[in-house]
Amino acid sequence: MSGAQPGDETLLAFDFGARRTGVAIGNTLTGTARALAQICEPSNERRMERVAALIREWQPQRLVVGRPLHPDGARHESTARCERFARQLAGRFALPVELVDERYSTVAAAAQAAGRGPGATLDARAAAIILRQYLDERTSA
Repeated sequence: MSGAQPGDETLLAFDFGARRTGVAIGNTLTGTARALAQICEPSNERRMERVAALIREWQPQRLVVGRPLHPDGARHESTARCERFARQLAGRFALPVELVDERYSTVAAAAQAAGRGPGATLDARAAAIILRQYLDERTSA
């Protein structure tokens, strides 16, 4: 990729949901993450088509997916669906996919949005929080 510095990666992050999936964009060099889009597609195939369009547009080197867990860290019904989504991303787009604990990301996104005017959707904001968490964990490791 021309213009990229060593260790500089563009990242797309996903807050996966059965009905809506939030998407955020970020960069490892700047450590930034911002809400990008919300995907509301009824079928998995159409959802993947939207993801493919975002990947073509932004050309990320890595994907990050929030893994939903109960507050005590236990898995629940959404965990398996999210992990399946992450495997589909890896298989279809041949990009590395990182799973990140997403507990409380939607709550944090709602808190950030409180009092603000219209802007990014709650799901896209949650994806940005997931991506910021990934970037923070990466720099502290």
